[in-house]
Amino acid sequence: MAEAATGAVRVEKVRGRSALTRCFARYPLKLIAPSKVGPASCDAVWLYALTYGGGIVSGDTISCTVSVGDGCTAAITTQASTKVYKAVGSKCSEQLLEASVGEDALLAVIPDPVTCFSTARYHQKQVFQISANSNLVIVDWFTSGRYECGEKWDFSFYKSVNHIFLGDQPLFIDSVLLENDSNCSIAEQMKEYNVIAMVVLLGPKLKSIQEQMQDEVRKLMSGQLRPPTSGGSLYAMRSQPPQRPQRPPLVASCSPFGRTQGTGMVARVAAVSTELVYGFLRQHLAALEPFLGASPYSTS
Repeated sequence: MAEAATGAVRVEKVRGRSALTRCFARYPLKLIAPSKVGPASCDAVWLYALTYGGGIVSGDTISCTVSVGDGCTAAITTQASTKVYKAVGSKCSEQLLEASVGEDALLAVIPDPVTCFSTARYHQKQVFQISANSNLVIVDWFTSGRYECGEKWDFSFYKSVNHIFLGDQPLFIDSVLLENDSNCSIAEQMKEYNVIAMVVLLGPKLKSIQEQMQDEVRKLMSGQLRPPTSGGSLYAMRSQPPQRPQRPPLVASCSPFGRTQGTGMVARVAAVSTELVYGFLRQHLAALEPFLGASPYSTS
């Protein structure tokens, strides 16, 4: 992390409860720690990350360090989508996050999506250092832009990198790169889809949530991708012109990762609208409420 960090957060046990012992932010980052989210019995610290002006200006860099101590629980979210404004020349807007998660601790990074304006250039990198029994939730997602206003995959450059390390060993390495060039535009590749999302669930506390999400996604996709059947005769079916299969409004997949089965799971989602992905996240992350005191995206 660069020396000129714009934010630093530390969560530690104080009198047996998770507490925010450091919260520093400077322009263009602002951090808000509400005094109460969920019931008083819930042991979780919530943080809202905001930017002055409601978005990231071309050339701005936001860098933040987060430390979640042993046995602590923390959630980092946003109040709205992260807007990335139009690029000035070749300048890139950047967000960098370095987080460490202690033994038996839980960190949930559950923001709203990134929305890049026309010609915007954006680079995001998140690096997580975990322990053997750490628990981690990552939601990393972005939209095609202001598609309701006609801006659809019209940004110039988007890159998002997520690394998870167990000690000095890489456990999960992921990179998404979208760049408009003369050969093939992003819009041509994405077709009708406007939202791309990734969800990572890792750790022993989240094992049942992993299994439930994998089972529900398997059922969802087996129903959506099942070929249509016809009640007519075989001759009638052969005489009909082949029908072009319709793409589902939301497609998803799940796959495990890690050294042992069930260590972690990554889900990937593509959808035609932001609302569909919000619904997917609300449904599949609702089981986090006992840990966080509130269900993620319940008010979105």
